Amino acid sequence: MAEAHEAVAFSFSVGHEGFNVDVSYDVFKALFYAGYRSWKLRCRRTLNSLYNSLYPGHPSRGIACCGVVAGLYFKGYDPSFHIIDWLESNIFRRYLQPRNGKILACIVFGGGGYILFIQLRQYTLKKLFSYHGWMYQEHGKNIGLVPKIWSVLVKLCVGRNPSLFSCQNFLPSLPLPSLDETLRRYLRSVRPLYDDNEYQRMEKLAEEFKQTIGRKLQRYLWLKWIISTNYVSDWWEKFIYLRGRSPIMVNSNFYGLDAIYIRPTTIQTARAANLTCAAFRYRTELDHENIKPLMIQKFVPLCSSQYERQFNTVRIPGKETDKIIHYADSHHVAVYHKGRWYKVFMFYKDNLLQPCELQLQLDEIIRDTTPPNYGEEHLAALTAGERPLWAEARETYFSSGVNRYSLEAIEKAAFVLILDDEDFEIGTQDVKSDWPTSDKGSMTGKLDDYARAILHGKAYNRWFDKSFNFIVSRNAVFGFNVEHSWADAPITGHLAEYVLSEDIMNYGYDALGNTCGTPRFTALKPIKLKWNIPESCNLMIEKSLVQATKVYNDVDLHIYVQDSYGKGFMKKHRLSPDAYIQMSLQLAHYRDSGHFNLTYEASMTRLFRDGRTETVRSCSIESSHWVKAMEDPTVSKVERIKLLRAACDHHQLQYRDAMSGKGIDRHLFCLYVVSKYLNLDSPFLHQVLQEPWKLSTSQTATTYDDKRLTKLMSQKPDLAEKMALDRLKNIAAAGGGFGPVAADGYGVSYIITSEDLIFFHISSNKSSAETDSKRFGQRIQQAMQDMRELLESESKSASSSKNEKKISTVAPSTDQPA
Repeated sequence: MAEAHEAVAFSFSVGHEGFNVDVSYDVFKALFYAGYRSWKLRCRRTLNSLYNSLYPGHPSRGIACCGVVAGLYFKGYDPSFHIIDWLESNIFRRYLQPRNGKILACIVFGGGGYILFIQLRQYTLKKLFSYHGWMYQEHGKNIGLVPKIWSVLVKLCVGRNPSLFSCQNFLPSLPLPSLDETLRRYLRSVRPLYDDNEYQRMEKLAEEFKQTIGRKLQRYLWLKWIISTNYVSDWWEKFIYLRGRSPIMVNSNFYGLDAIYIRPTTIQTARAANLTCAAFRYRTELDHENIKPLMIQKFVPLCSSQYERQFNTVRIPGKETDKIIHYADSHHVAVYHKGRWYKVFMFYKDNLLQPCELQLQLDEIIRDTTPPNYGEEHLAALTAGERPLWAEARETYFSSGVNRYSLEAIEKAAFVLILDDEDFEIGTQDVKSDWPTSDKGSMTGKLDDYARAILHGKAYNRWFDKSFNFIVSRNAVFGFNVEHSWADAPITGHLAEYVLSEDIMNYGYDALGNTCGTPRFTALKPIKLKWNIPESCNLMIEKSLVQATKVYNDVDLHIYVQDSYGKGFMKKHRLSPDAYIQMSLQLAHYRDSGHFNLTYEASMTRLFRDGRTETVRSCSIESSHWVKAMEDPTVSKVERIKLLRAACDHHQLQYRDAMSGKGIDRHLFCLYVVSKYLNLDSPFLHQVLQEPWKLSTSQTATTYDDKRLTKLMSQKPDLAEKMALDRLKNIAAAGGGFGPVAADGYGVSYIITSEDLIFFHISSNKSSAETDSKRFGQRIQQAMQDMRELLESESKSASSSKNEKKISTVAPSTDQPA
């Protein structure tokens, strides 16, 4: 196995035999090509910035505009109304010959006019994208005149073939809601949670807040809104994520699981090599901005700023606050296997390694029998424990020497690859046969164990500070663990869908399950990182491990697979699948706890520049009326269905409000931050921010590009025959989840995989006597079943009425002859 000194290009020593000089030409060449690649990347980023600044125009059109202006001017047609003559006579004549001055004046006028036109177009698009009335149009009904005119104008102004960051310049800023509107929405949202006396107390607190310091805080927040692109995101990142001092493992980081339909190989290093190379191809697509921004309605762009820090990013601990460090480039990954850390280079002579070449390096790591250095095996537990302890250890023991070099190898890596020494079982081809919901002890339990392993592992075999960890089990099952502060789940979900499709559809495996292809060269060997861990540092490592072990031992994680029906049934009954599932969660949670609770559903605000998330308060007046009706045997099915539709409609309205900047919680959060900066105390804001989210939910969306998938299918006809396209579209369909937000609450993440398959990832704390994740899964199952029976009764009633009407219409009258 290669030792750490192989990474040193030049070493010099003096011994009893004289001078000894050792030069590593391979490393010199690696450094040269790394610098060359970084230079090319900077040039490309500069050109992309120029292109993005002119979008929806193009530099070539600007050059053409200058040429047309010059051509017309020298033909005797002055399109500038003598501005060109003025520029030539007053500015350029003193430096240039008259003809050259006129040419330069034409270029300046043509270029300036084109830039002005682009700026006007960008401003128009920014104003157009500030309109969100199109979201409130009901499906299946005629589109109003205003949305029609709006869509025509957007299509006329928006460009074609945007790059990833092309649309950033004309995304609008997140609007600042009025104080009165936010308070009104808030009081309406908490009405089901309080009795009359408690609600009157909250009304009084809200009114006092509005009449005292509320207006002042709103004015200060308005100033921040004026000078910033997004008045929420920087404070949200700083105070919600980076200021947190508790362990980020479970409490902040989230996880994602492997594809559920396909097990392409059982060889660990082959799967890891394919996935890692696919991730670097994705990073190249990001660097070149070849990935298209996600679009709603195919022409409304979402903000792409979160993609910038996906790779080469790490969270650095601090005693009071952490910070996020993003490196411009990285040429290696950090690999963990059986307590040892390695640095694996991904490029050779400026060429990205092919999977077969990377597998050779990973195989060498697997074969290595070198024991971990003292303290190395549990080293990553520092990232899993409390942040002040990790900050102190990092400053004391990792700021110089070999420890600093090895730590930088991990922190500056593109990402971390974990070669796990356990097997994970997740099923193979048929989910319904492998994971029967009636069998509580077989595959369901194994799926729970798999999810727990990806969420927290053993606390010391994941580097939780890194932007993401790829985890590959001994039997080649994949998962990923993501640090949450730099971005939200859909960003990593996009990456996961890409690498899984590349793994199966592009790279593939040979008959033995190894990577395809023949190595082109012998690449640099993996470097085993060296550590010098003193006893005092090891005590801090073990203390952090004790803290982290206490956290993950308390996690109660369960995955409930709903396979009796799915979104097809919901759409058939003209109900939003997301609203339908949220109502099932409300019913399940009411039955589980016996009362209504504050419910969080994450909604994105990426229609705005630097947008992240907003809260949809799923427990509403409408949802509580429906839940009570479901528990009241005296209420008819017709009335229950009516209340269910009203609850779903209101939920959809709330979701649209949140997406369009009319949310409640981010506004109140920012007002609270302003109050702390001004040292002003507000009982109302304190009450709002202290309310526990007993049910925290999130939907995992799929974002994959169907066109690209269809292209891959055409390139792999043998695979196209084996598997249906609709199954491949859900290649990352197991979804993922997160830990519980409240100590006595549930965290529920769900993914609507197909027409008849939904995964619910349910988490809670074992120490809470009020919660039980498996029990809550059963509550969800019963709620979904009750809702299905309710809607089927409506269908049967409608069908019966239709048949009776048909019979009465076609039946012969009694006075007619037989």
